[in-house]
Amino acid sequence: MSDGASVKPSAAASRTAGPARSGRSSTLQWLLQNVVWFWLFGLVVIFGVFNPYFFTINNMQNIMVQATVLGLLALAISLPLLVAEIDLSIASNMGFSSVIGALTLNYGVPWWGGALVGILAGAVVGLFNGLCVTRLRMVSLIETLAMMIILQGALLAITEGNTIANMPDEYTWIGQATIGTWPIMPLVFVVCLAAEAIILRRTVLGRSIYAVGGNAAASTAAGIRVDRIKIIAFVLSGLLAGIAGYMLAAWQMAITSNQGEGFLLYSIAAPIIGGVSVFGGRGSVVGILGGVLLLTTIQAGLAVVSFPSFYVPMIGGLMIFVAVAIDAIRVRMSAGR
Repeated sequence: MSDGASVKPSAAASRTAGPARSGRSSTLQWLLQNVVWFWLFGLVVIFGVFNPYFFTINNMQNIMVQATVLGLLALAISLPLLVAEIDLSIASNMGFSSVIGALTLNYGVPWWGGALVGILAGAVVGLFNGLCVTRLRMVSLIETLAMMIILQGALLAITEGNTIANMPDEYTWIGQATIGTWPIMPLVFVVCLAAEAIILRRTVLGRSIYAVGGNAAASTAAGIRVDRIKIIAFVLSGLLAGIAGYMLAAWQMAITSNQGEGFLLYSIAAPIIGGVSVFGGRGSVVGILGGVLLLTTIQAGLAVVSFPSFYVPMIGGLMIFVAVAIDAIRVRMSAGR
């Protein structure tokens, strides 16, 4: 009887501790998945305390406009990440596609035709990357690194080191237009954000993207055409880079010979900080939005409080390091369940 009495409380305690540990693990995972919003809230409060100008409408509008191009690139790079690949040529593709679109205007093409050609040029680059990764079995990290260098060289060669600024007003209209005092350019980012959310959450293609990134071998066994899904992800990514290129050209009303440089680091950082896993198969557009707003708020906030700008890249790199570490913890916790 004594043995039985000693076993029963232990078993009961184990049954009680099991759900309790599971509950704590789920809570911790939720906190790690949404940590970007806590960072964002904390930074907004800190910047607002140091300088009340941070909360003004003008500053909010400035943050929205700056977030547009970065947000489009973050959406673009998230798609290869979700299928467990990476595209380092995204920022260079943005600059290259924008100059291709602008050059077509010199041949009598209407402004909308030039914009469309530029966006399609970005998609073609994405298609080429996808074919190289899937058909030639090239490592995406190296293949897109080579493509990045090629596109940077092509942009420099096409512009001959000059700045293209003689674009018609219709071509740059969307980058300058406002409704009242509010710029309309951020609406493009919102539309693309909603479209990617619908694709990922409401379509077979979206579910296949998550499945391929989560486990390519299991997806193949389930009948999913893995190579096709990866190619589509790269094409959509290039398409978004083309849209970002047109938006940046319309906003700046110019295309420089190094257009897009400086965006690569932050376009990779934003989705990772927002919870998109570098191992594929995990992430959401809500998290990407949080990552984009966080990085844009840091840049705008540090400028408002007169913080030396040369510290910004270091802070961005530190945040990427922390985000990747958190992602590794999330993956390890999921595997340990």
